[in-house]
Amino acid sequence: VCSSDLTHQLSSGLVFERVSTSAQLTDALKNASVNRQSVLLDFYADWCVTCKEMELLTFSDQEVAKILKTYRLIQIDMTKNTADHQAILKQYGLFGPPAILFFDEQGQEKSSKRVIGFMKADRFLERLK
Repeated sequence: VCSSDLTHQLSSGLVFERVSTSAQLTDALKNASVNRQSVLLDFYADWCVTCKEMELLTFSDQEVAKILKTYRLIQIDMTKNTADHQAILKQYGLFGPPAILFFDEQGQEKSSKRVIGFMKADRFLERLK
């Protein structure tokens, strides 16, 4: 269910704030750190089958959704694969979606928690603790 270009709501009720440029991403991350919010940053694309599996099977898990409600959820939509998207991937050392990055309340990435590719809900929950 897509509510608008700016947000993306999942069947679990989770709402991701959508960004599509590095400037929007920087602003969203800065804003989260000012508000002392932990962030889940989801690299997503419409053509990415694994991204859809994460939404359907992992983010829809009740326990996962419950914990994620405490996070600021930001999704970078890489469907168009622009030069800006490529720059963002390079900045984070990624090859493409799916990738999920976590940031603490100070805006620092918790690199050890990175999720690349599909991860089942039970394993994903371990990353959230």
